[in-house]
Amino acid sequence: MIKRALISVSDKKGITEFSRKLVSMGVEILSTGGTARLLSDAGIPCKEVSDVTGFPECLDGRVKTLHPLLHGGILAIRSNPEHMKRVSELGIGLVDLIVVNLYPFKQTIIKPGVSFEECVENIDIGGPSMLRAAAKNHNDVTVVTDPEDYETVLSQIEKQGDTDYKTRFMLAKKVFEHTAAYDALIANYFYSQSEDQSLPNQYTISFEKSSEMRYGENSHQKATFYQSVIPVPGSLSKAEQINGKELSYNNISDADATISCLKEFSEPTVVAVKHANPCGVGSADNIYDAWVKAFEADKVSIFGGIVAVNREIDAKTAEAMSKVFLEVIIAPSLTTEAKDILCTKKNLRVLILPDVAAPIPSNELNYKRVIGGLLVQDYDTAVPSKESMQIVTQAEPEINQLDDMLFAMKVVKHVKSNGIVVVKNKQTLGVGPGQTNRVGAAQIAFNFAGDKAKGAVMGSDAYFPFADCVEEAHKAGITTIVQPGGSIRDQESIDECNKHGIAMVFTGKRHFKH
Repeated sequence: MIKRALISVSDKKGITEFSRKLVSMGVEILSTGGTARLLSDAGIPCKEVSDVTGFPECLDGRVKTLHPLLHGGILAIRSNPEHMKRVSELGIGLVDLIVVNLYPFKQTIIKPGVSFEECVENIDIGGPSMLRAAAKNHNDVTVVTDPEDYETVLSQIEKQGDTDYKTRFMLAKKVFEHTAAYDALIANYFYSQSEDQSLPNQYTISFEKSSEMRYGENSHQKATFYQSVIPVPGSLSKAEQINGKELSYNNISDADATISCLKEFSEPTVVAVKHANPCGVGSADNIYDAWVKAFEADKVSIFGGIVAVNREIDAKTAEAMSKVFLEVIIAPSLTTEAKDILCTKKNLRVLILPDVAAPIPSNELNYKRVIGGLLVQDYDTAVPSKESMQIVTQAEPEINQLDDMLFAMKVVKHVKSNGIVVVKNKQTLGVGPGQTNRVGAAQIAFNFAGDKAKGAVMGSDAYFPFADCVEEAHKAGITTIVQPGGSIRDQESIDECNKHGIAMVFTGKRHFKH
């Protein structure tokens, strides 16, 4: 039976109503600090924890609940005669209900200009100790850390004087999830403040549930979308959906690939992605012309694809987009007319993401789950500059191809390896993704480009192990190749380029994407 509760909360939403109802059911309330003052001011009788322990709060409130007269009352196993005898001998009163939520560490560290000292002061010590103690002893003690659970607990106490075991187990599980996430956030904050940026021996991460998925990649798989605890500007979890069905697992995965590629560009650009690979990318002086380039790059693959743009969508662009079956459109904003046009298509998911073009933060890490493990790395944000490019052939690229070489490398780094792209006038003409050999990827790209490949730039995510890619490029009419270089057979490819008068440039940076 619940006869005594300890209530100490930072999030005071609903706590006065909850406490008043407990008192009406004969539950004695212990409390601390601001919570005790709030309850007293509301006319709710409560006893200060210091009156129970006989020890005053001290050290600016750092020590108040860390006392055996409290923790003994939480941890005592009611069915254990020795425990009951001992608490009686020591004068320890049992505590049946713990209602605690923690210092707002997350809210503190995201405040602009916050000091390290202030963040440290908002690390809760007594709260997690009480929560963990109560959760450990959930067979006898009810523990609540989420205000959303107040009504369930009150309803059960009112009906039967206690909560049932199923509820106590569920609440205990939530506590350990909550304290683990809280500690992970603290650990990662300390990591971010450290001069040593090497990854720790024990790596902990924490995410918050954003939404339940109907299913995963396939209908027989379960899935959930979690977002970073600390908001990441320009990330998909910050987008506002203004139209269409809920996003699926594949929608989110492909949309993330789309905006990741889009972030490479500052000029008006449209990126279309299908099955996580760019299928059409175009840059121009305005977003409509960029859309035309992206669409015409591959009118077949864009069907059912994801499109992201880095400028406001106007009515003319929206009208053109509305004639194509697309799953998702992501934009920083839409004019009123554009919104009216696109939102008439009930199944088209339209997302507004003002910071869609924001670069990936330097401290953002990329995770890849493997069976029994986790691979962690930073994001591939490297982009070659014109100055870093090394011409290795007798022929040199034309001046107007320099921008296309940079464009090609920005796109190909988002194409699954082995990846090849064909580019002309800041437009992809052909994309060859994810092949087991590079010449196969090149052939796919040239097949898409057709005659448009003549005089175009070919970009590769990694070096050529053989000269066969150059041979295929010559057949397609490619005049300039840009690739990382670094193969022990580089000279073979260079010689083949010289044979056909093709310019080749090395960037020195590989862009595998698996």
